[in-house]
Amino acid sequence: MKITEKNFIEQLNRKNEKALDYVLLEYGWIIQTVTRKHLHNLPELQKECVNDVLLAVWEHIESYDSKRSTFKNWLAGVSRFKALDSMRRHLRYSCEESLETTEAFTGVQTDAPFLERELSEETTALLSCLNPSDQTLFIRLFFQEETVQTVAADMGIRTSALYNRISRGRRKIQREYLQNRKERIE
Repeated sequence: MKITEKNFIEQLNRKNEKALDYVLLEYGWIIQTVTRKHLHNLPELQKECVNDVLLAVWEHIESYDSKRSTFKNWLAGVSRFKALDSMRRHLRYSCEESLETTEAFTGVQTDAPFLERELSEETTALLSCLNPSDQTLFIRLFFQEETVQTVAADMGIRTSALYNRISRGRRKIQREYLQNRKERIE
């Protein structure tokens, strides 16, 4: 059977490998673009990430809903999440490896509580430009990794309003960061 634009999703659902080849040929550029965008400084992870995306498409194609979005958008979302997962995994591994190397080299254990406290101070400084409720919001979403739906329900607001607050807060943090960076350079 010839795989086309009209039947490739159905064939992926039937686990036809030729449909996956079709996805790679027709939509591989999306996977590559998104992967490079997020892993631009880690080229050794890019190929592995592309493979992870294709595996995720193969295993989770049934979660694609053509009524909610186009296949391109769905694929870009899957690619983005896999790239971010690869980045997190790499950072976690390199951080653990760095601490182990430091301990082996110096013969003493690093002061993990000191590092956590320093990171906490940096986080507090970064979030200081926000009002207290937005600070709590950012901590819950980005450090405690709660879902947007959970936080919105707890705060008694719609998710769209929460996304607006996140967007405004990010812009405020970015402006503050760029201003502080500019002052340090001068």
